[in-house]
Amino acid sequence: MFENPAFRDVWAPRLLSIVRIVLGLLYMQHGLSKYLGFPTPAPPNFQAASLYGLAGLIEIVGGLLLALGVYTRWVAFIISGEMAVAFFFVRQRLSTSFFPLRSGGQLEAVYSIFFFTFFLVGGGAWSIDTLRRRPQRRI
Repeated sequence: MFENPAFRDVWAPRLLSIVRIVLGLLYMQHGLSKYLGFPTPAPPNFQAASLYGLAGLIEIVGGLLLALGVYTRWVAFIISGEMAVAFFFVRQRLSTSFFPLRSGGQLEAVYSIFFFTFFLVGGGAWSIDTLRRRPQRRI
């Protein structure tokens, strides 16, 4: 079954969509916790009018758009960049090591790579982008 190319051709775009949806929802939680204190308490001294607030807004809007598959490539590019900045500038400033395990930047590195992948390959079969590209059937 798994050796069948037709099986892979059908399920690879679907699996890509599942991964996109899950990562979008996981990513959105970071912004929700900053602004709404859900599912974890808001950070102490959080201010919406700061770079940290801007990051939270990008996480909420970007995570939602990514999960829905709307403007997937553009959104993925922007949030991949945000995670690269978080890894290279924030985590590296807090640590003397480039290695993600030592600097605590594993999550930022993984998010950045996955989001950049969505920028390159798109959102998969189950996305609003894909629905908009399909030709309309005439009755």
